[in-house]
This record gives sequence, C-alpha cells and structure tokens, in this order.
Amino acid sequence: MNYEEVLSKRVVALKPSGIRRFFDLAATMDDVISLGVGEPDFSTPWSIRKEAIDVMERRKIVYTANSGMAELRTAISEYLERTVHTKYDPEHEIVVTVGGSEAIDIAIRGVIDPGDEVLVVEPAFVCYAPIVEMACGVPVPIATRPENHFKLRPEELREKITDKTKLLILPYPNNPTGAIMTREDLEAIAEVLRGTNILVLSDEIYCEMTYGRKHCSIAEIDGMQERTILVNGFSKSYAMTGWRLGYVCAPAPITQQLVKIHQYIIMSSPTVSQYAAIVALKECDEDVQHMIREYNLRRRYLVEAFNRIGMTCFDPEGAFYVFPSIQCTGMSSEEFCEKLLEEEKVAVVPGNAFGESGEGFVRVSYAYSLKHLMTAVERITAFLERHRQ
Repeated sequence: MNYEEVLSKRVVALKPSGIRRFFDLAATMDDVISLGVGEPDFSTPWSIRKEAIDVMERRKIVYTANSGMAELRTAISEYLERTVHTKYDPEHEIVVTVGGSEAIDIAIRGVIDPGDEVLVVEPAFVCYAPIVEMACGVPVPIATRPENHFKLRPEELREKITDKTKLLILPYPNNPTGAIMTREDLEAIAEVLRGTNILVLSDEIYCEMTYGRKHCSIAEIDGMQERTILVNGFSKSYAMTGWRLGYVCAPAPITQQLVKIHQYIIMSSPTVSQYAAIVALKECDEDVQHMIREYNLRRRYLVEAFNRIGMTCFDPEGAFYVFPSIQCTGMSSEEFCEKLLEEEKVAVVPGNAFGESGEGFVRVSYAYSLKHLMTAVERITAFLERHRQ
C-alpha cells in the first residue's frame, strides 16, 4: 500500500500542534513542571458534578435534539442576554456542540468555499488556520503587536481586506497573549466592516476571564450581530474541559447550515454534559468568580516576576496566559523551550506555535497553583542566568 498516494494531501501538509508537541515531550520526563496546557487546575464545581451523577442514576441517557436540549439552549440565551446584552433565539439561533472546537470547525466549514480568504488575527490559537485549510479556504494572518497590547487595529484590518475576504476570526480574550478588545476597540473594527459582506467568527471561550474590565462582545456593537458567529463553551470558565461542551450562536440562516454539519458528524452533544451545563449557567456564578480571583493573583505574580527577571511581559487583561518576550536570550522560541525543558524541566509553549508574529515570545499558562508557578519561576531564573545575552 502506497500511503503517500491515498492520504489527503491537505491533511498531510498540516503541521502538528505546537502545543501538544511540548506537552507530549514533558510527559516522558520526570519532575517536569508543565505550564503548557490551558487546562484549569480547579475541580468542576460540585453542583455541576452532582447534577451529572443524578442524571446518570435517575434518567435514561439518550440522544438529544441535534441542536441541543431546549432547556440548555434557553439557558444559554438567558446567559448571553445578561452578560453581553445580546438576545439569541434559543430555537433557531443556538447550536450546542462538542466543545468550542467543534463550534469553530462547523462555523468555518459552514461559510467557506474554496478560495475564500479568512483573516486570522495572530498570535492565535493553533486550530484556526488548519481548519480553514481543510475547508479549502485561504488563511490570511493579521499580525498584532505588543506595543498595541496585541489588539487588532482598524488600519491593520483594512489593509488585509480583499474582494475574496469572507470571514474575520476575532479571538478575544486572546489565547496566547491574554489581550482583550474594549468596546471602543470593537467599534473601530465594526466601522471597517460596515458596508462589506464580511462575517466575524468571535471566539469568546475566555469571556468570563477578564481582570478589572468586563468583557464586551462584538455582537453587542450596533449592526454587528447580523454578521457575527459567536463561539463559546464551558471548558475554561467552569473547569469542564473533559465534559466537551460548547455552543455557537448566529443568525438563523447561518445556524440552519451549521446544524446540518453537526447532524452528520456528531448527531448530538453529550447528554449528561448538557444537563450539567444547565446547572453551570444557572447556579455557578460565584464558583466562576472564585476561580477568576485566584487566576488574578497568579497573573499578577507572573507578570511582576517575568518583568523583574528580564522577560518583558505586557499586562494581560484576559484568559489565563502570559506572553513574555525571550529576546534577552537571543534564542528562537523553539530553541528556548527545548533548552528550558532539557535543562530545567519546565515546559512552556513557543510563541511561533501561534503564528509567525509569536516568534520571540513564549506562552505560559497560569492555570496552575501559585506554588507550582513560583517553583517554575525559580527554575526559569536559573536558566536565564546561564543564557542571558
């Protein structure tokens, strides 16, 4: 069998995730402190777990409606109305998915035809460009800069738009930088898009994780809901990564197409997780705020520590990552991460895993205990003492 002939050339050409590479390396070593994976170290709140247990004991676990349980879609609609002041019809404008990842996938596949250009704000989570490529679209990166706090500027957006542009992927709060977009920032972006036929995929999976400033969705901006596909989920805010539940909200003509893809590849999202998510949305606001307070302590510690030891780091206002510069070492991002793992057994992710504009930086997750982070900083400090230029 000649596998080179039978495998999809598009898939073969895809690069493996730069995040998983260093995570997998770290898993083969002893005494490693891994700050690479964005997974909350908190347990899923007890009321959510209790609901799942009760459901498994007392209910028959069967397929739900393709779009998700009606009660859950209603709870999502009410949640969005009170948090981002945007109303979605639970019957026609919300689809419950297997994590935010599936929501991103079906959103891109549902609107992209071969040759369509998709603007990807970078540094960005690793899945966007590969999914665009698998949909036969053309990813067009828009590099953001630390001097602008990694925000998308309207002039940067305007410069990249062509007659082939179909979609803008707007991932804020941002993974890996921790950057956010304020209402004023989003209004400037909306002004560029008005009068075009360009859609926005707004990935808001970290929307609850902001520090000192409330999250604003681009769907809140006048005239933008009709062109926005909003993606969110339960993994980060509710510490429910393994529960695999997300959702996508959009105008009905869009969701009608997205649910067809969902029907054929998934059928319906995990039933037990859907019941649990209803409790999350209705009862767990204080649990979320407790986690945010703890993340904020860790964020403040890491930003101060990295700036003190010479790894310049802007103050992120969202998510649970910092994105310090490693220019003081003269190393590339991958070289830095490989040597740090080998010499000090600390795993972080090279910035170029998130696009070329991430070169010269590393992503450090603070979804770990403060004690864990302090030990890591001690090891990184020792590493810099040997390698600082």
